Amino acid sequence: MIVEFGDSISPEINRRVRVMTMALDREEPHGMVEVIPAYRSLMIVYDPLQIDLPRLRTLLDRLERQMDEAEVQPRRLVEIPVLYGGEYGPDIEMVAVTHELTVEQVISIHSGTLYLVYMIGFTPGFAYLGGLPEALHTPRLATPRPRVAAGSVGIANDQTGIYPLESPGGWRLIGRTPLRLFDPSRKDPFLYQAGDLIRFKSISADEYDRISQGEAC
Repeated sequence: MIVEFGDSISPEINRRVRVMTMALDREEPHGMVEVIPAYRSLMIVYDPLQIDLPRLRTLLDRLERQMDEAEVQPRRLVEIPVLYGGEYGPDIEMVAVTHELTVEQVISIHSGTLYLVYMIGFTPGFAYLGGLPEALHTPRLATPRPRVAAGSVGIANDQTGIYPLESPGGWRLIGRTPLRLFDPSRKDPFLYQAGDLIRFKSISADEYDRISQGEAC
């Protein structure tokens, strides 16, 4: 079942998605298998042998009437260290030239912004972030790369995001984080969740190597 809360990408619509997600997590209705939040909608996977559609709709109607009174859990601020440019950010000069900026200005703008995690998808831990300044809006590649390294930070149109795993991808790569964004062996496999805020921190090559070695231990 898909529940839509609007027809645009906005913090307020996404807040309603997160409120309903938390409400369903608290209720834990018998027969609900999984709740998957997205930008402006929510997918509910349920077992029709345990809960039928009319009962599920009645529950959702009740929870929706309570949404304006609901409190959203405080957002976490997650800092992601990034080594910008060079072999880890091969497209950063193109982004700079496109917007008549220096590479240093691209780094300053990108790392000086707070980003909202709207949703996680595509691959485990891939965070779709809202809030990229218009000065950095850059079209994605016409032809995706067959392999993008894990940890790569990219820009695609009005979004920025991080590749948690090696995968194909068409985003403009501007840097890479040494952090392991998705690790199924951890108690919490993900470093962030929908609703969190992310800040990128520019680091040196030495800092990148030091953090990488710590992550590998």
